[in-house]
Amino acid sequence: MPADSEKERLPFEPKRKRQKVQKEKSQSVADTNSPAATTQSSKQFSQRSPYSREETSIPEVVSRRMLRRMLYFSGIPVVLGVFVFFFSYVLIVQGIAELPNVVVLLITLACFGLSVVGLSYGALSASWEEEALGSLMGFEQFQVNVGRLLASWRQAREERRNPSS
Repeated sequence: MPADSEKERLPFEPKRKRQKVQKEKSQSVADTNSPAATTQSSKQFSQRSPYSREETSIPEVVSRRMLRRMLYFSGIPVVLGVFVFFFSYVLIVQGIAELPNVVVLLITLACFGLSVVGLSYGALSASWEEEALGSLMGFEQFQVNVGRLLASWRQAREERRNPSS
């Protein structure tokens, strides 16, 4: 993240900057096949992250808020898709309406596709700050969180291009 805008940093992102881990070549090539060397290399691999699990995890309040929104924005279209499927079945079997199978399939798939979009929107429309609840539909938080996500991707891409900085 840019150093000049502390507001753009994720609320649950660690404040200190992550340092790159350098590979240590303390053992010779002959020793790399020994069981002790394998154990040591696996320990080094597990200790690569300079952050603790608590520093990198999403706070419980925020994750519950995300889950509720995801269930809401995804659950309603799933229920609607199942309802459309059974309702069209009743209409066809009772002879009330003659619906083509393709129409039923496309409407049901559209509802299920909307539920997949609802999963992403639910996570991005939740307030990522522990104290703030956000609005009912979450339009404002969605814009803020998408901006944070794009800035984070840009920063990661820049760090891959310029590893020396």
